[in-house]
Amino acid sequence: MAHVPHPLTQYVQRLVQRVRAVDERRPLVWDLLVTGFFVTAGGIDFAGGGWRNVAHNQDVPGWLVLTTSLGLALPLLWRRRHPMAALAVMVAFGTLNSGTGAMLQVSLVQLIVLFNIALRLPLRTLGGAGALMLVPLLVGTVRYPKGSWDQQIVPQVWAYTLIALLGIAVRSRQDYTQALVERARQLEVERDQQAQLAAAAERTRIAREMHDIIGHNLSVITGLADGGKYAAAKSPEHAAKALDAIGSTSRQALAELRRLLDVLRDDAPEAAALAPQPALTDLTRLIDGVRSAGLPVRTTVRGRPDALPQGQELTVYRVVQEALTNTLKHGGPGATAAVELSYADDGVTVTVTDTGRAAPPPSASARDGRGLTGMRERTALYAGTLETGPRPLPATGWEVRLHLPGTTAPPHATAPKETAQ
Repeated sequence: MAHVPHPLTQYVQRLVQRVRAVDERRPLVWDLLVTGFFVTAGGIDFAGGGWRNVAHNQDVPGWLVLTTSLGLALPLLWRRRHPMAALAVMVAFGTLNSGTGAMLQVSLVQLIVLFNIALRLPLRTLGGAGALMLVPLLVGTVRYPKGSWDQQIVPQVWAYTLIALLGIAVRSRQDYTQALVERARQLEVERDQQAQLAAAAERTRIAREMHDIIGHNLSVITGLADGGKYAAAKSPEHAAKALDAIGSTSRQALAELRRLLDVLRDDAPEAAALAPQPALTDLTRLIDGVRSAGLPVRTTVRGRPDALPQGQELTVYRVVQEALTNTLKHGGPGATAAVELSYADDGVTVTVTDTGRAAPPPSASARDGRGLTGMRERTALYAGTLETGPRPLPATGWEVRLHLPGTTAPPHATAPKETAQ
């Protein structure tokens, strides 16, 4: 059960907060009010003759009493900007007050300056201020001894000490509060930065997925459309098959795009999370689609494809997809491609080569743009390596080689399986 503060405590806290608010907004006005109050109190004490009730010497001239009273009260106006100078002036008039035996009560305002010094200045300055305040006390004790020394000095020293400790306590509380406020501000900044980083990472992931989905399927559709255009005049049956393949590829791309966009919906996040991601079992359908677009692809699998983490399977799928898409775009007429998957103890290795152009045209940036960046980002997630570039001479074409480390079972001694079309 939460602790509920007492109504009186709440009232005092609200009152203190209001006073602090006024002090922070208009410090000069507050200083004038405080100084004016004590100047008025000292003037009333002088005019009414009340100071004689506690004075050791009632024959002190009136002008001297008034001057001493003003000298003790007026320095309060500079207690913030020049606290030690204000205290020095007060101590001088306080010494005059004790030495003449007037013993004006307005001399207690020195405690306000002492509190400000403890609140704002270093502790070594506070020690010097305390020693300075002992001068009027010692002068009054020597000039007008009354009882033992400890009866005159010790109570005053205790009062100075308590005021100094109060200033230190308030200062510690303020420092602690400021530290909490600064920590809260830093946490807020870090939270905003984390949110921005998370949003940027999510935008990058979505852009990468959309590039892989839309870029590949549009390349396949473009190849099918070009093939169907040439086949329409000579072989209507082949043209119809191309149109069917275009429709199937378009529907597949639309389904994947909808699944990706569902992630952005707030009303159905769970359904989006349940949608399956492409895996190694979908490579056959991917390669068949590329072949139907007019690119001959030969596949080779070495070793036994043991189970890989879903993320690694998606990385392999996307790298193969992007490499074949680039061949469709930039390989040129008559290009062929080969996909080789090798499973071993140290992980899985994928090599995609083609016999097209050794380098993309100057206007093309797919092999060194968002597609390559996406492949590198996916590879880095699993501490893998990715190598891309022209094939070594005398061969022509482009090569993409991906290696993802992992702990897989030893490959079985089986002959490599090849599929070509």
